[in-house]
Amino acid sequence: MSSAADSVVVRVPASTSNCGAGFDTLGLALGLYNRVTVTRAGGAAPVPERPTDGRAQGMVVEAAAAFAKVAGWPVAGFRYRIDGDVPPARGLGSSVTVVAGVLAGLDALHGTSLGRRRLVSLVSAIEGHPDNAGASILGGFCVSRSDPATGAYVDSQRFEVPVEIAFVVVSPPFESVTKESRGALPATLPFFDAVKSINSAAYVVAAFASGNFASLKHSAGDLIHEPYRLPRIPGAGDAISEGVSAGAWTGWLSGSGSSVLCVCERPRAEAVSRAMAAAFAGHSMTSEARILAADNEGLRVGA
Repeated sequence: MSSAADSVVVRVPASTSNCGAGFDTLGLALGLYNRVTVTRAGGAAPVPERPTDGRAQGMVVEAAAAFAKVAGWPVAGFRYRIDGDVPPARGLGSSVTVVAGVLAGLDALHGTSLGRRRLVSLVSAIEGHPDNAGASILGGFCVSRSDPATGAYVDSQRFEVPVEIAFVVVSPPFESVTKESRGALPATLPFFDAVKSINSAAYVVAAFASGNFASLKHSAGDLIHEPYRLPRIPGAGDAISEGVSAGAWTGWLSGSGSSVLCVCERPRAEAVSRAMAAAFAGHSMTSEARILAADNEGLRVGA
């Protein structure tokens, strides 16, 4: 079945994942976007409308192959363009914006009506974890479940986040690729480190689910991945600490980095942003600060 459209634009929000100790489980969509344009074309392979790096091209090819498999027929050639403000490899789900944008674009062009939950499943299979995929496609704060035996995506529980809650994201000027960053993680964890992290992750979920955001204060303690990743990013740990000292409730390493994030009431966001940037500067690191709201809509076709 084919749709009448020859071109479609898909808007996909950035996301922050792990959210402290919620490793590969918790994700939150942010009001920062990439737009992926997918256009019918001849040939049998995706072609960028303008020069792109090999990493992005690889993501597009992998997404096209996944769509062909689920659709049950070879995908004809198409052109694509990626525009937007989500920085690559900064822990803000940029790869999900590309993969989900291509899949949703092909779905719209071919009229396959996959639906959002199926898109989350497809993107999660490519990414290897559902936290960013659930948030960017469904919007809001998402708790995503994977099958413990197979790792396959099962479902997401989603909660809307008020616009009054600010997410201050500060990014130093270097990339941190998730697959490479996982190499820094240990094969095993001390038992009580795992217990403390489970306690923290559960409490963070309860705060978002109940809407009692003030209870987030000092809640996002993690011993699963941050102790191994934060030291690789000069100033990142101090940026979180200084953000909290300036009035944020809590903060965490966004995904595998290099961005860090603090959560606060919107009137405090500017002070938190300045404190976090100053912490990076204290380590001779430049940084880019963004004050964002949550995105509760998620992926949108026809943006």
